[in-house]
Amino acid sequence: MRDARPKLFVLDTNVILHDSGCIRNFEENDVAIPITVLEELDQFKRGNEDLNFQAREFLRRLDALTGDILSEEGSPLGPGLGSIRVVLGGGRDDRLHESFLQDTPDHRILGLALRLQREHAARPVILVSKDTNLRMKAKSLGLKAQDYTSDKVESFDKLYTGKRVVEGIESETIDRFYGEGSIPAGEFGHVAQPLANENFILRNGSKSALATYRPATRSFTRVEKQTCYGITPRNAEQSFALKALMDDDIKLVTIAGTAGTGKTLLALAAALECRQKYRQILLARPVVPLSNRDLGFLPGDVGEKLDPYMQPLYDNLTVIRHQCGENTQAAQRVVEMRESEKLQITPLAYIRGRSLQRIFFIVDEAQNLTPHEIKTIITRAGEGTKIVFTGDVCQIDQPYLDALSNGLSYVIHRMMGQPIYAHVTLEKGERSALADLASELL
Repeated sequence: MRDARPKLFVLDTNVILHDSGCIRNFEENDVAIPITVLEELDQFKRGNEDLNFQAREFLRRLDALTGDILSEEGSPLGPGLGSIRVVLGGGRDDRLHESFLQDTPDHRILGLALRLQREHAARPVILVSKDTNLRMKAKSLGLKAQDYTSDKVESFDKLYTGKRVVEGIESETIDRFYGEGSIPAGEFGHVAQPLANENFILRNGSKSALATYRPATRSFTRVEKQTCYGITPRNAEQSFALKALMDDDIKLVTIAGTAGTGKTLLALAAALECRQKYRQILLARPVVPLSNRDLGFLPGDVGEKLDPYMQPLYDNLTVIRHQCGENTQAAQRVVEMRESEKLQITPLAYIRGRSLQRIFFIVDEAQNLTPHEIKTIITRAGEGTKIVFTGDVCQIDQPYLDALSNGLSYVIHRMMGQPIYAHVTLEKGERSALADLASELL
C-alpha cells in the first residue's frame, strides 16, 4: 500500500548548486533547508561560474517567498506543491559523533536530518544529496538518502544512439539508394517511426547502404563518405557524424564515444571545411581542475594556466595539419586562422554572457557540464550559429555528475527527434591498434 503521508526532503548544498530550481521538483512533499546549507551558499555568491549563478538564483527565489520560512509550517511553494522551511541549529546524535570525528558541514547537515527524523517519526524523512559518500553515511545511520534525479536520463541502455541497423533489405532497394540517392518514407516501409536526422545501416548480406531520415522532405537519404579538410571517415558512424556536421539545416549536433573514436577531430575538420559560412570557429572545453585544486596554484598568466587543459584541442589541430601536409596551403591556413582569431580556443567561462552570431562552436568534454550549463551554452546561439557537443558520457571528471545526470546525456535525451538536431554515438576506436587494445583489456 502506498504511503500517503507527504515526505520531508532535506537538501544538501550540492543539490542546490546543481539546480537552483530544485525545490519545485518534489511534488506535494515538503522541503527542509539546513542553515548550514545557507552558510555554504554564502561562499558561492560571487563569481561567474555556473555554481555562483545557481547559488545567487536560489537565494533570490528563497527571498521571494511570502511565508515564514523559519516556522514549523514553512512557506508554501504553490498549488500542488508542499512547503519549504529553513531549519536552524544542528542535531546532537551520539552515533554521528562516535562514527565521524570531524565537525564538517556535511556532518552538520547529516546531524540535522537525523534530528528531523526523530521529530517527524510519523513521516518519511529523506536526505537528498549528489554526494555518494554522504548518502552512504546517512544510510549507515538508518536515514533514508537518495540522489537528485529530476534531470537524470531514465536508463543508460535507453540513451539515444542516433543509429539503427536494419537487416534483410531487398537488393533492389539498396540499389535504388545508390541510383536515386533517396527514397520517400511512404515507399520505404522497413523502418518504424524514424526520428528526425536518425541514421540507418541498411543491409542485405554483403550489400549495404547508409541512410539518414530527413524530416523536411520525409525521405531516407543516402549518406556518402566525404572528406573534410583531409579527414576521411573510417566507419559508418563517422560518416553519419560528418554528414550531420556539414548539414546547414542542423544547428545542434552531439557526438558521443569513448577515447579515440574521433569525436573532436571530426568536429574540427568539419568546422574548417565550412569555415567560409561562419564568422568564427570557437573551440572550448570545461576546465576541471585536478585533485580539486583551483587554477590559481598553476604558474603563469591566464593563458599559461589554461594551456594544459586546452592541449587536446591543440593536438587535434596538429593531426589535421599533418594529414593535410605541413607545407600545404590548407595547413598554413590553420596557422593563419589561429593568428587572426578566426579559429579561437577558449575556456567555457569566457563564453557566458556572449551572443554568438554566425559561430561554429565546438564544446569538447561536454559530459563534464551540468544540464543547466548545457542550456546556458545553447541559449547563447544567435542567427547562423551551429553548436557541437562532443564527449564520453562514461568518463566523468566532475564529482557530482554521472553517466545519467551529466549535461551531454541530458541534451541527447531531451533533443532527440527535433528537426534541427542530430546525434551520433561513435563505437569503434580509430586512434591506433594499441589504443583499441588498451580500451578493451585494461
